[in-house]
Amino acid sequence: MYKRLELHNHTTESDAVFTCRELAEFMAEDQVDAFALTDHNTISGHRKIKELLEKEDLSLSCIYGMEYTTYYGHILCFNLTEYVPWENINLHKPELLFQALKEKGALAGIAHPYSFGWPFAQGCRFVMTMTDYSCCNFIEIFNNPEPLEVNEQGLLLWESLVLQGERLAATCGMDLHGNSTLHGHYSTYIEGEPGQDVTEELSAAIRQGRTWVCKGPLLETHLKDGILTFSIKQMNKPGYQPLPLENYRITLKTPQRTITCGADEQIPLSRFQENETIIIPKLFENETILENLVCVSPVLHL
Repeated sequence: MYKRLELHNHTTESDAVFTCRELAEFMAEDQVDAFALTDHNTISGHRKIKELLEKEDLSLSCIYGMEYTTYYGHILCFNLTEYVPWENINLHKPELLFQALKEKGALAGIAHPYSFGWPFAQGCRFVMTMTDYSCCNFIEIFNNPEPLEVNEQGLLLWESLVLQGERLAATCGMDLHGNSTLHGHYSTYIEGEPGQDVTEELSAAIRQGRTWVCKGPLLETHLKDGILTFSIKQMNKPGYQPLPLENYRITLKTPQRTITCGADEQIPLSRFQENETIIIPKLFENETILENLVCVSPVLHL
């Protein structure tokens, strides 16, 4: 089965209008399987959410994290079990904080890398000089409230890095600060099992690059006997209206080019060149333009 995650959310513990209870109830109402608590520079809400979920059956889980909010960019982290100091954040060596988080067992990634910064919101744009991505686990390729041109740059950054061989998962988030609809926006999906610890499943998914960023239809890829085939699984995400199979188009982006095909086509591996061993599959409605992108699937390594 797949689990729907909302991985970027805030409460009144930092700068949002939702209390911890209101955030949890909001997520439960929209049929989310798990949500991340990522308040700015504080983990004070962790205890409150834990106590709430222990007392009440809301049929969802919480992923405890934080958003490091600096003048040089924002860093999201998940599965954070203790506060990791960051007072000595280094503009030219952000790897120091990423490595410290990694040593504590947390997952760390770059939030909204191209968000508008000064004079609109100084520090939102990630301007730190990252030279070693081995300690970075993911990039938030879609921050749903951001304009399309901002998210496009984040998506292209992630694509460029993974096509160069970096092992980075893709995530998305609502960056939720208040009562805003989740309909029509991207969610992060991972593989999981009923009753299993979603924090462990998320850790495995991100470390293995097995995350889907999608609005409703999830693109699955299958490789057998040298043939690449596809299937579309509708996740019944509230607010999404499925289309007939023939209305979906798929792109397969490699370091050299992009191949476009229908959802019911079969692609022999012979169509790929020897140096096309990394492929990014994406699913679109009708036309393969960014406005119609509905799913970014896990990277294929041939």
